[in-house]
Amino acid sequence: MLGTASVRLAETLRSSTFKLALIAIGLFGAIVLALFGYVYLSTISYVRGRLDSALVAEQLVLQSAYDSGGRAGLIETIRQRTGDEAFRDNAYLLADPSYRLVAGNMKAWPSDLTGTAFREPAWKAEPTQRTALRTVLMTFPNGDHLLLGKNANDLEAYTGNIKTGFIVGIALICILASMAGVLVTRRTVGRIEAINATTRAIMQRGLDTRIPLRGMNDEWDQVAANLNSMLDRIEALMEEVKQVTDNVAHDLRTPLTRIRGRLEKAFHRERDNEADQELIADTIANLDGVLRIFSSLTRIAQIEAKAQKVAFRAVNVAEITRETVELYDAAAEEHGTHLDFVGGRQVCVTGDRDLIFDAIANLVDNAIKHGRPAGNITVAVTENSDGAAVVSVIDDGPGIPAAEQQNVFKRFYRLERSRHKAGNGLGLSLVAAVARLHNASIEFLDRFPGLQVRLVFPANVISSPQGETPETNCVRQEMKKHDGVP
Repeated sequence: MLGTASVRLAETLRSSTFKLALIAIGLFGAIVLALFGYVYLSTISYVRGRLDSALVAEQLVLQSAYDSGGRAGLIETIRQRTGDEAFRDNAYLLADPSYRLVAGNMKAWPSDLTGTAFREPAWKAEPTQRTALRTVLMTFPNGDHLLLGKNANDLEAYTGNIKTGFIVGIALICILASMAGVLVTRRTVGRIEAINATTRAIMQRGLDTRIPLRGMNDEWDQVAANLNSMLDRIEALMEEVKQVTDNVAHDLRTPLTRIRGRLEKAFHRERDNEADQELIADTIANLDGVLRIFSSLTRIAQIEAKAQKVAFRAVNVAEITRETVELYDAAAEEHGTHLDFVGGRQVCVTGDRDLIFDAIANLVDNAIKHGRPAGNITVAVTENSDGAAVVSVIDDGPGIPAAEQQNVFKRFYRLERSRHKAGNGLGLSLVAAVARLHNASIEFLDRFPGLQVRLVFPANVISSPQGETPETNCVRQEMKKHDGVP
């Protein structure tokens, strides 16, 4: 336990967070030091100024007494002052030219007098007490010397208190700031270590480990939640890749097995031009099916990689939908299905025209294949109150169970009742990829009977750099498409 604590302390002291904390403590300490210094110097200067003003005023009074009454008048004034309680904080010492005491409340001329502040044995009760004085020295025409002082004990005591408070305050700030820095750093290092431990666990055991949350909803919990969401997404993608791999292997096994069986059979029998032609045609058809699977997978991968956003522009989704309905009208007739289009002439969205066409075509194709035989399919293009374009494909078939509505977007996923029909289970996966690329949403609405699939595009039409309105830009893009202008 002691070794673990030492290791954690060493990691804390080496961390960049602790170094930043020390820098912050140093800056804060410098600011506090400057503030205390300013307060100290300003206060001392103010108090000394008050003492000096009082000394100057008293000096003028004593000078006036000497001027009016000579030496005797000055001695009388000094005696009055020393006997008056109002002047108990003043020190007076009148000495002759040889510095012998003449009058005053000091015992002798101080031998260590230097400058204007000194300590002198007190003239009060306790002989061991020493008093700090703020003094001024006067010399009169007859050679007498007058030492006038003001008690500065309060100033010195205040100065000492400020110094003590300054030292204690700085020490407390440094100690508390250091403790806070260590605690914050250890907390930060602990959260980072939790992330590191999770990454190590993921590398050793797999993607099922997650970063623990502390429930404080702070920035670390937000980072952990985002990383966990990213891990969830990665795990889902890895699972999807595994599923796709299994499905590809399963879906390709049958056509490849058929191809091998036919080729092996043809290898062992005599040549027959008609039978060989039929074999070759069937083999080509099976290989085309395999190539279509790989082509669909490649296209979905390109869409999900957002490699085709360079082709985004303002397009008329109503015109695209109308073209899709016209293309599938013949296929609907083969199934005895009535296919109808409802919508305006112009509903503009921002996107890739070819991808939007593919997505709508897959929805219509699914409705024809999996809807009610001899049923009705309506393809509608509208705008909602927010200006978003909505492409709806409505049929009266069996629909999709609510529990399966999200599964149908998985690659190669097919409902049990649809496994005997043609298809590879990639159509709705492509639709979902196109929707994600265009920030669109896919909605399923049960109609009992039937199903309505809504492809909702956001209202974010690109404006033309020439200042055209979005509608004009959309029309211009469609005209260029029809005229064959790139």
